[in-house]
Amino acid sequence: MHLITWSPGRPVAMSPSLRVALPYLALGIGVLSLSMAGIFLKWANAPAPVASFYRTAIASIVVALPFALQAKQRAPFAPRDLWYAVLAGLFFAGDLVLFATAVLVIPAANASLFATTAPFWVGIGSMVLFKERLPSLFWGGLLLAFCGVFTIIGQDFLTHPVLGAADLLALSAGCFYGLFFLATDQARRGLPSLITWWIAVTATAFASLVLCLVFQLPLTGYSLSAYLDFLGLALLTQVCGWIALNYAIGHLRASIVAATLQLQPVVTAIIAVPLLGQPVTLTQIGGGALVLIGIFIVHRSKTKG
Repeated sequence: MHLITWSPGRPVAMSPSLRVALPYLALGIGVLSLSMAGIFLKWANAPAPVASFYRTAIASIVVALPFALQAKQRAPFAPRDLWYAVLAGLFFAGDLVLFATAVLVIPAANASLFATTAPFWVGIGSMVLFKERLPSLFWGGLLLAFCGVFTIIGQDFLTHPVLGAADLLALSAGCFYGLFFLATDQARRGLPSLITWWIAVTATAFASLVLCLVFQLPLTGYSLSAYLDFLGLALLTQVCGWIALNYAIGHLRASIVAATLQLQPVVTAIIAVPLLGQPVTLTQIGGGALVLIGIFIVHRSKTKG
């Protein structure tokens, strides 16, 4: 039995099972690709707005031709959908800047912990703005996954339990990340994944460039290895990862996708073993198991709710 059939002049036909599986496959590829971001940033050792600019600008240039071809074929687009894609890029830029600023002041673990609150903001925004009903099973699974993340990185947080300005910046970064998912979800209702991605990433690149100019951060003078890390960020994380996630968001709830991204610190910890020489502890393994169970429950809630 053929899964995909095609004949000239007709769209590609896809079997129902493959149609269901592809968004989850794309989500898995997206999580794996995004989990490499921290590794590349660690290697590059450059100011975050600079890394953000190269990451998004290179990605925008690389995919400019495929974007132009698809835009010409699929146009016209509703202005509402285009504006949501631009908003998604601006929200993503806000997330990157706020998170990077917080990391400069407080331990990275603290900032990461607050940034993982994004799924909560997505869930609340989905209910308040778009009247989406989320079952209690979703919130239970999300809470369990968040407990797993806290188990992994919460030990450092306990040494700095008082909320300060930088902690609020990290919390705001999580909010901006959630807004990015909500805006992308709305844009994907009328735009293909590639069109949504390119508009958003280009908006992020422009916003990052403005921030580099405002804070007088140099865009040149870095080592060859740093530029190669910028290239890795652009091609693997931004192109491969975010195009895959944009496809997933077009077929799954934004709340589901955002919750699944809590796997990032788990996957990053695993990847860091061979690439950065950072060992995995039993506490991290236990926390990772909680995250996996919580995300499984979140995905089950989609079918139950």
